[in-house]
Amino acid sequence: MNAPAPVISVVGKSDAGKTTLLVKLLPELKRRGYRVATVKHDTHGFDIDRPGKDTWRHAEAGADVVVISAPAKVAFIEKVAAELPLDAIAARIPNVDLIITEGYKRGNKPKIEVHRAAVSGEFLCTPDELLAVATDEPLDINVPCYDLDDAAGLVDLIEERIVKVRSER
Repeated sequence: MNAPAPVISVVGKSDAGKTTLLVKLLPELKRRGYRVATVKHDTHGFDIDRPGKDTWRHAEAGADVVVISAPAKVAFIEKVAAELPLDAIAARIPNVDLIITEGYKRGNKPKIEVHRAAVSGEFLCTPDELLAVATDEPLDINVPCYDLDDAAGLVDLIEERIVKVRSER
């Protein structure tokens, strides 16, 4: 089995623009030919099955893993006793060049912190945890800073520091 793809995390305070930045990075990565997976970390729990739908009924009846398959996509829903570590999740994602998470601010992966003057205030991460900061204001920190709209610049950095490092192994 191949080693899991490298993982980077997009982090930031609530409403800082994590999802907005992530959806700007994806088309740029795809344009450059990368296969990319995303993992959304939800500390509050989630439910993708709607009560009454077949997959919900399967789970309610006792299935530990429910799979729904269609011609263009497949989804696996697995009951777990405890939250899986990010590395365990990454190991289950085959055939991608990069995994980008939204969240996992306390994880051990390189991070891009989204920092907005109106929202962020203090940083969530220390400089040694950060690959970069995406921001709407000038910052005097020892971390590469990019405009919130500079997806190409951020992807250049991801290629230089994350993806190319993997390809050189």
